[in-house]
Amino acid sequence: MASVNKMIIIGNLGGEPEMRFTPNGNPVTSFRVATNWRYTTGQGERREETEWFNVVTWNRLAEQCNQFLTKGRLVYAEGRLRTHTWEGQDGQKHFRNEIVANKVTFLDKQAVAPLPEERAEEAEAEAGAGAGAGELEPEDIPFLGEG
Repeated sequence: MASVNKMIIIGNLGGEPEMRFTPNGNPVTSFRVATNWRYTTGQGERREETEWFNVVTWNRLAEQCNQFLTKGRLVYAEGRLRTHTWEGQDGQKHFRNEIVANKVTFLDKQAVAPLPEERAEEAEAEAGAGAGAGELEPEDIPFLGEG
């Protein structure tokens, strides 16, 4: 039987992305994304909860995220969930979940430097970013606004 490990989030960056390099020289960029869930309690009180996600990107997508993302930007991130487990110095087990993204789309209309034409199509196919990123409308996103 086949299995699926797929995460999709839409939210705002909580800080500046951080790019580093592996010993082999591969770029990796990580950033945090906040998502909000608004609901009304049984007593009619409106509430909002924020959930934070750690997102990691690799190679060309990592370079693009580091170049174009800034704190507050609205992004769509899609990838797989990965869990890290380690034992701390105090002997306690620690866990960290992160989304290893293979697609990041910049959803807001903030100005970004255009990609060179010959690279735009390749970058969009590779990262979901670039020239067509602003064409996504809220009604194109499944489940947005439901709940």
